[in-house]
Amino acid sequence: MIVRTRFAPSPTGYLHLGGARTALFSWAYARHFGGTFILRIEDTDLERSTPEAVEAILQGMDWLGLSHDEGPFYQMQRMDRYREVVAQMLAAGTAYYCYSSQEEVEAMRERLRTAGEKPRYDGTWRPEAGKILPAIPGGRKPVVRFKNPQDGDVSWDDVVKGTITISNREMDDLVIARPDGTPTYNFCVVIDDWDMQITHVIRGDDHVNNTPRQINILKALGATLPLYGHVPMILGADGEKLSKRHGAVSVMDYPAQGYLPEAMLNYLARLGWSHGDDEVFSIEQFCAWFDLDHLSKSPAQFNPEKLAWLNNHYIKLADNARLEGLVKPLMEKDGADFVNAPDLQAVIGLMKERVNTTNELADAAMLFYRTPEPTADLLVQHLNELSRPALQDFAMRCQAVDWKKEALSAMLKEVLAAHKLKMPQMAMPLRLLLTGQLHTPSIDAVIALFGRETVLARMAKYI
Repeated sequence: MIVRTRFAPSPTGYLHLGGARTALFSWAYARHFGGTFILRIEDTDLERSTPEAVEAILQGMDWLGLSHDEGPFYQMQRMDRYREVVAQMLAAGTAYYCYSSQEEVEAMRERLRTAGEKPRYDGTWRPEAGKILPAIPGGRKPVVRFKNPQDGDVSWDDVVKGTITISNREMDDLVIARPDGTPTYNFCVVIDDWDMQITHVIRGDDHVNNTPRQINILKALGATLPLYGHVPMILGADGEKLSKRHGAVSVMDYPAQGYLPEAMLNYLARLGWSHGDDEVFSIEQFCAWFDLDHLSKSPAQFNPEKLAWLNNHYIKLADNARLEGLVKPLMEKDGADFVNAPDLQAVIGLMKERVNTTNELADAAMLFYRTPEPTADLLVQHLNELSRPALQDFAMRCQAVDWKKEALSAMLKEVLAAHKLKMPQMAMPLRLLLTGQLHTPSIDAVIALFGRETVLARMAKYI
């Protein structure tokens, strides 16, 4: 069997983390088996679907690198196909016209609810042998309902949850086409999965109730059933359903906050799937390992600290030229002066060990690209009778020293020894004069990056 999976979001909002994880699992399963991954946009909800939401979904998939092999297919472009199948089902007797109004259907459900039974459509217009149907109301356009089996059960072996069985008596006859002829969600999904020969449907467990209805329609069409796997939802750290109050829930919020896609992919992969104790792995390794046997039956909890830790790991591994492309625009917006300044890639190489996001990296790198403004209080505190002679000695030696980190470090130690000072007594005022702040990476590395002229000019301003 050639594996064919799909991701089928509705463009009624952004691509959220749960959807991104579903897309990742479906994509990785297809990649694991050398199969086909299909992107399908389920845009039949005309009131809520927007072009902006479609673009947000495509951007999110592109940022994550989840490339599709076929598609994107849009349901609104397949209306003729859906209507064709509706007509075939009407002719075959597996669907029928229902002229009950919405008010009448609600009254049916209320009667059953009052009687302590499951509220459902009562089958008034369902054709049966020997049954006389009511007179068709004048001027009323019908819906089309699927003739759901009335006896027996629907059962499937869910690859995540195990065997699920639901009685057909629990389901009423589903509306598959509205009065204006437009098909409904559950019907479109079935026809799409059938036409696109989907072999595995991996989706959130909020779709479990849709599955028996979709299976019955597929059986009525004589179609091969895909395997279904319903993945539990992602919860916040408080155990509640993930929402905006837990922070960013749109995938495209994360690049704006300074996260790398490989960190997000690694993190999402571990939300509801495991491979022993492995925490950090490449997307290639994930595809090689991924199967449906190790998907968790329990909800996953989103942990922003864990994501930040992973992002730090991938920032440290990232090429400095790539990071430059991410942080330089942020620094330019913040007023960075790159004229006669240190090489940005070299600065990134020094600073990236200390940050969790590229936004933090941009902020940290700014100390090399703005004029230092040490406060008067700090100058008084750190430029004193002990440090000032040593700083003057250091400045004099700077004029001739080989401008490399190792040579600068050795020279700095010579100055400390000559003036009987400890490193903080020299490093703190140097940091203050060169950067305007007291906390930086190793002072010899900072001095080396600034360059001889900048170091001498900034020291001369104060000593």
